Amino acid sequence: MKNPRLQRAMVTAASSVLAVFVALAISAIILLITGKDPVKAYSTLFGAAGESRVLQGMANRATPLMISAAAVAIGFKMNLFNIGVEGQMRVALLTTAVVGAAVDLPPVLHVAFCLVVAMTAGALWAGIAGWLKVKRNVNEVISTIMLNFIALSLVAWAFDDFFRVESPTESLLVKTKELPTSAWFPDLVDRRLNGMFIVAILLLILFWVVVWKTKFGFRLRASGGNSGAARATGVNPKKMILISMLLSGAIAGLVGMRALLGDVHAYQNNLAEQQGFNGIAVALLGRNHPLGIFFSALLFGFLGEASGKLQLEDIPKEITTIMSGIIVLAVVIINEAVKRWDNRRIQRKATAEIEAEVKS
Repeated sequence: MKNPRLQRAMVTAASSVLAVFVALAISAIILLITGKDPVKAYSTLFGAAGESRVLQGMANRATPLMISAAAVAIGFKMNLFNIGVEGQMRVALLTTAVVGAAVDLPPVLHVAFCLVVAMTAGALWAGIAGWLKVKRNVNEVISTIMLNFIALSLVAWAFDDFFRVESPTESLLVKTKELPTSAWFPDLVDRRLNGMFIVAILLLILFWVVVWKTKFGFRLRASGGNSGAARATGVNPKKMILISMLLSGAIAGLVGMRALLGDVHAYQNNLAEQQGFNGIAVALLGRNHPLGIFFSALLFGFLGEASGKLQLEDIPKEITTIMSGIIVLAVVIINEAVKRWDNRRIQRKATAEIEAEVKS
């Protein structure tokens, strides 16, 4: 194979696929240890892939994971680890629910307004970590983790004290004022697949274009790869850090919009829970590439949607959660091993070419 970029891409894809098979094998061993039949479990799990309702639910579950992983990946491209997607999403959810319910706009404009509010809120919260990194050199991992705790507590306090509205018919259901129907995002398939799925795909395409096909994307990747060399070419790494954190936060603000604008239409405490954290796993498995993220999100979405089938066969559905965790561990270990092997292969090839040139 003459094209080194294509060869590296195939090696990367193969390592991720291998990680999935390793996770399946380890999960099968766990099932055997617990007295369950792995063949029966996997037959039930993957047999659901032929059901249209499962596929629709898979795409619906994958929607926030694609967006969340894109938010994480744009930070990775700048060599930044934004663990704060969960907090940024939570701030954006409450802000959008409150502000969106307070305005009266035509349907399309109202939805667009809510999306802009969500992106702005997420970007502003992520911008705190970016500012701390640029001005005080605070590690973004530490700052985003701490900001997660602050965001979750701050949103919970604001919701309970200022914005909660108890339902007159369901006393246990506590949420904010419901968004008007003009702010509802339409479904592609009634109650099974929301239109935010299309937004997620368009976002991944835009992510690919911006990062790999624009001057800004080149500067972003150059700054993340070697800030010193980027500075020598006129790129300001600190400015790129701040911009990338703002972009990452803006995308993170959209993570919960499928749940808010498409499902519940109001904020409640457990809305879109853990979707910010799950995006990290999807980004790792997808190797921070839009195409990889797309298939990785579909895989995680399928595992989540099809897990209910296992209970009908007296198999704990938690095996899919275990499988997801093993996949992440396997992909990190295998990708690192493959990366080292590939680097040694490239070094041996370069050495052989140099020796051949010297001999000639």
